[in-house]
Amino acid sequence: MPYLNLPSVQLYYESIRVDHPRTEKTILIFLHEALGSIGQWRNFPTLLCQELQLNGLVYEREGHGRSSGFQETRTANYLHEYALNELPHIIENLIGVDQQIILIGHSDGGSIALLYAAHLPKKVAATITMAAHVINEPETIAGIQPAVEAYNSGKLEGLKKFHGDKTENLFFAWANTWKSADFKDWNICQDISGIKSPLLALQGSKDQYGTIKQLQLIEESVNGTVETQLLDACGHHPHLEKMELVIGEIKRFLEGVEK
Repeated sequence: MPYLNLPSVQLYYESIRVDHPRTEKTILIFLHEALGSIGQWRNFPTLLCQELQLNGLVYEREGHGRSSGFQETRTANYLHEYALNELPHIIENLIGVDQQIILIGHSDGGSIALLYAAHLPKKVAATITMAAHVINEPETIAGIQPAVEAYNSGKLEGLKKFHGDKTENLFFAWANTWKSADFKDWNICQDISGIKSPLLALQGSKDQYGTIKQLQLIEESVNGTVETQLLDACGHHPHLEKMELVIGEIKRFLEGVEK
């Protein structure tokens, strides 16, 4: 199995190779959601890479999937730590020196993509987010409570298929952090103002973890080229609920960027 071995953690990753890529100089990097893993993306990364004719890389963050479990207790800065400490190791070790990256981030992965693109923009050709958060809304906290109740009643046993014996630590690291007093006023709007690469931000109109305010704040905060879209009749997983539409919109956006 392919692992990136770092001093204190192993990160599991998979490469996506397409037949006859239109360029080897650009690669997609997929950043999964808060309780996510490679398997939970389903076939979206492969289909997007095929549609764009670009190679890709998908990996599991510390605490997720086949990667190492948490080495330390999660803090309110955990998204910054993933974006500015862990992701740079992935890019430094697994991405070619001359390659540019397109970040594809969902939920927590979207927030991580925004932070990386703002602070370490050199290799970023474009950023795509789906259901990214830039603030902790009351709706976010309200959306977490039903998930906690479902977990405690055994309705989320399917997560163990992806995370094994790390499942409970991962679930409550997510739920407890977002509900904590330290995270109540979490806000990365100023932190993402430095994004210079073109940005497409997508969100479902029925996202139980965030409102259209997330898109509005992203558009207001970023100084570069930004396009936002609220997808009708769509929840927290646009790439699964509206896969064909999302792939088409990403392709359209990137074609416009390249002209």
